[in-house]
Amino acid sequence: MVQQLSDFLRGTLKKDDQQLVPLEEEFRHLELYLEIEKVRFGHRLNTIMHMDAKGAQMLLPSLLLQPIVENAVKFGLYDTIGEITISILARADGKVLRIEIQNPYDPGTSRAKGTGFGLSSVKRRLYLLYARHDLLETRAEDNIFTTILKIPQAI
Repeated sequence: MVQQLSDFLRGTLKKDDQQLVPLEEEFRHLELYLEIEKVRFGHRLNTIMHMDAKGAQMLLPSLLLQPIVENAVKFGLYDTIGEITISILARADGKVLRIEIQNPYDPGTSRAKGTGFGLSSVKRRLYLLYARHDLLETRAEDNIFTTILKIPQAI
């Protein structure tokens, strides 16, 4: 775990906040973070990560996904004793990179422990970079929380 933490922190320090990176690079960094969380939570945390070939080459702001996945872990695992699965699916949708992150949540406890900082900071960052308010969408249905990101490509 110390090696994984070291690799994760080194990767974080190398990235510039405004730099755009290919999705496949962002996924590699996210996998380091998730491996650290799997050490903490053991068999309780399962993940599904998938990207299509075209989406893998599309660009997004570096470290954009980490706070969203951190929220997914927090709201999916903290108040449960069972196993959960967090899914991160990405694909090219024309000239847009579409990323969908899903996690289970308990509607009875989620509002009480969240500050909303993670999603609001991602939304603010997207607005500053793309001058659009429609790039982050969330919904909660059937005890599944879904975050959808749409990252326009300058193709």
